Amino acid sequence: MKKAGFTMIELVFVIVILGILASIAIPRMSATRLDAQITKGRSDVASVRSAIISERQSRMLQGQTNYITTLSKKAVFDGNGSSTLLMYPMTSSTEDGHWSNGGGNTYVYHLEGGSNTFTYTQANGTFMCTSGTYCSKLAD
Repeated sequence: MKKAGFTMIELVFVIVILGILASIAIPRMSATRLDAQITKGRSDVASVRSAIISERQSRMLQGQTNYITTLSKKAVFDGNGSSTLLMYPMTSSTEDGHWSNGGGNTYVYHLEGGSNTFTYTQANGTFMCTSGTYCSKLAD
């Protein structure tokens, strides 16, 4: 009677091949995660900029020509408690891929352990990246 099964050499080859595939896949997954966080940040910046313009247009219909004074009070980008800037305000966090309040009209997007600082200027309603390694990738 013959027993069917794998030999030790076949099992070693399979383990070696799986090890090679894992060593290739892990760095690729890390790069994919960074790309996803950059894309999320770009989307957030576009949403905030759009919300600033939308809020300005609403104010103009009411006869007010000024931009909103600050973008947040309680949560990041909540419209300083007087109005809703984003439909779903972001809660503050210092983890990668999240926003936090930098004090005053500055907001920080955390990425790769670093900070990318954005500044809101009430005078002209701009939301620009003022410092950080990924400024060029997060905002145009």
